[in-house]
Amino acid sequence: MSTYTFETIRVEAESPIAIVILNRPDKLNALNRMLISELTAAFSLLVEGGQTRVAILKGSGEKAFAAGADIAEMGQLSSVEARRFSEEGHHLGAILESAPFPVIAEVQGFALGGGCELALACDFIHAGVRAKFGQPEVNLGVIPGFGGTQRLARRVGIGLARELCFTGKIIDASEALRIGLVNAVHAQEDLSAKVMELAALIAAKGPLAVAAAKRVLLRGEDMALSAANALEIEAFGGLFGSGDQREGMAAFLAKRAATFTGT
Repeated sequence: MSTYTFETIRVEAESPIAIVILNRPDKLNALNRMLISELTAAFSLLVEGGQTRVAILKGSGEKAFAAGADIAEMGQLSSVEARRFSEEGHHLGAILESAPFPVIAEVQGFALGGGCELALACDFIHAGVRAKFGQPEVNLGVIPGFGGTQRLARRVGIGLARELCFTGKIIDASEALRIGLVNAVHAQEDLSAKVMELAALIAAKGPLAVAAAKRVLLRGEDMALSAANALEIEAFGGLFGSGDQREGMAAFLAKRAATFTGT
């Protein structure tokens, strides 16, 4: 197992699954500039390493995934500095979305403001029963700055996104599941095991195919249907001739489990 050294996060990378942990429990894992920078660096390293097939993003402690941005730090920013902070958060979100492997947000406790936005940048969210979600930035006289207005609308629909962003309302895990913000809700004691089970299931699939599916789903979301279908055709055809495609189909015909190598 490879362990990367950071100050505000922990990374445990045991191929093919990496676990990235927000590690400011005394601050409810609030997102400051160092944490954003270290998350960006960590996921960049995982992408460059080429060994990760699934990543799990979670918070340390039981109280929070991330309770939001670090207001003590953010409150001192000038307009120019705030814009740069927002750009850094957006850059991190783009790295999570463009990574060639799925990123699962494992949420227990609070995922508010920037914490909710961080979870939304992941491919999907699994939550514990005590999880809480919201974009309460209007209570501070600002709006979501890490992509929350856009990703939330794409996840739950524009009407619900408007309500959550305009009111700053905080919702519980069952409501988040009902509106499609999260994919599943688990008993608190089962959450990590269920997420690891899901990660292992995905990691056993063809990594080139999973990466292609992630890429096509992301890029196609903002395209006209005809253009998105053309993107799918190219990705589908491009996988043929790969070692994984040959192995997957040979294994199917031989009625055995496939062993994928990502080649």
